[in-house]
Amino acid sequence: MSEISQLTPQIIWHYFDKICSIPHPSYHEEQLAHYIVEQAKEKGLEVRRDKVGNIIIKKAATAGMENRRGVVLQAHLDMVPQKNEGTDHDFTQDPIQAYVDGDWVTAKGTTLGADNGMGMAACLAVAFSDDIEHGPLEVLLTMNEEAGMDGAFGLEAGWLEGDVLLNTDSEQEGEIYMGCAGGIDAELSFVHETESAPADQAFLTLTVKGLKGGHSGCDIHTGRANANKLLAHFLFENGPALDIKLIDFKGGTLRNAIPREAKVTMALPQANVEQLHHLVKQYESTWQETLGKVETSLVCLLEEVEATEQVWTPALQQRFIAALHACPNGVIRMSDDIQGVVETSLNVGVISVEEGKVNILCLVRSLIDAGREHVESLLKATAQLSDAEISFSGAYPGWKPNPDSEIMALFRETYEGIYGRLPNIMVIHAGLECGLFKKPYPDMDMISFGPTIKFPHSPDEKVEIASVGLFWEQMIAILKAIPVKQ
Repeated sequence: MSEISQLTPQIIWHYFDKICSIPHPSYHEEQLAHYIVEQAKEKGLEVRRDKVGNIIIKKAATAGMENRRGVVLQAHLDMVPQKNEGTDHDFTQDPIQAYVDGDWVTAKGTTLGADNGMGMAACLAVAFSDDIEHGPLEVLLTMNEEAGMDGAFGLEAGWLEGDVLLNTDSEQEGEIYMGCAGGIDAELSFVHETESAPADQAFLTLTVKGLKGGHSGCDIHTGRANANKLLAHFLFENGPALDIKLIDFKGGTLRNAIPREAKVTMALPQANVEQLHHLVKQYESTWQETLGKVETSLVCLLEEVEATEQVWTPALQQRFIAALHACPNGVIRMSDDIQGVVETSLNVGVISVEEGKVNILCLVRSLIDAGREHVESLLKATAQLSDAEISFSGAYPGWKPNPDSEIMALFRETYEGIYGRLPNIMVIHAGLECGLFKKPYPDMDMISFGPTIKFPHSPDEKVEIASVGLFWEQMIAILKAIPVKQ
């Protein structure tokens, strides 16, 4: 028995512990899906999978509650795979090493997967228990939410019978969500053109690392630095004078995670190496001073590497650095309607060199279509000025708030009855699958709630133990309070 499986309420921690033991990063959820399907069969529950792999478990109402409105409990199967440098961990093979750290549960050097593993654990705990009162119940577990919302996109009409959907993918206890931002992926691409490296060159890598990173929706307003943008700033200002020639650029790992680290491999004349070291130290000091209240561990490293025969052409290098430096990033606009909520943002998430292309992958989020379209236009202009190709893909809709939601009103009443206070009704800048579910199920009434999770999408991710108990208490109470179907 692990340390976390003994926490209270034990039933939800038991399933979260099991989820942590089975690798399930995006695109690698099948082992966990198999476990869940087999558990459902052992419990005698009806379980199906649709064409994209989503799991739907159906459970009959407890005695006397057969006439209640049907409820769908929903979570996603995958987790974001992020680890600290120096952490030896294969997310496709190794279990998450979760442990108790004071009032929190966190993981050793990696993301914890409480997003959305804790919500999934609660859904399984309800489905597989024998002593929780509920009406007709379905559990929907979707595939690959973090890397493309494939499961939500692929969900078809006719699979679900419930009237109410309880999404468990929110990350602050006491806040109930009734709307979220939509988004779209944008990619700027440059043809990877190279030429022979000149003689008498030094070859080095420059790495910016130690940043906090985090969720590109929930954390985009916190002032956290973007490693890709910091490197672009340095190269734009100093590349020409130092006669730097780029060989490679790698930054970030996921388009929905703020990049914590970026690395550029370069060549430059031996005579300029001393000045490079001086400037790197100068920029590191400036960044530490200006960003230090947020980025407490920022460092820049210069290391010698083996010589290579090819470097980028001057034309490619100039266009790429200019585009990356000019590319908007972070909060574009705050909402005028919802105080403290970001309306529109952009995360310059991943820089890669592959298949003859140099790519800049971004994720645009907005509560309104006009905001998203504005940022798309800015990126098109950036691509046009830098002679880059640009493509947009994976667009998903926002979830428009419904002020007349009956399940929201019921949850507010139930919450107040338990704690003597009302929850905060919120709209989140991050993407939730609810907006996509509205297409095949336009009349389904939806809310989202969950325990308190800090720093999702980063190795600092942690879940507050006490909030898990509150989350579980709320789930049991709302299931019991679901009204009779009219």
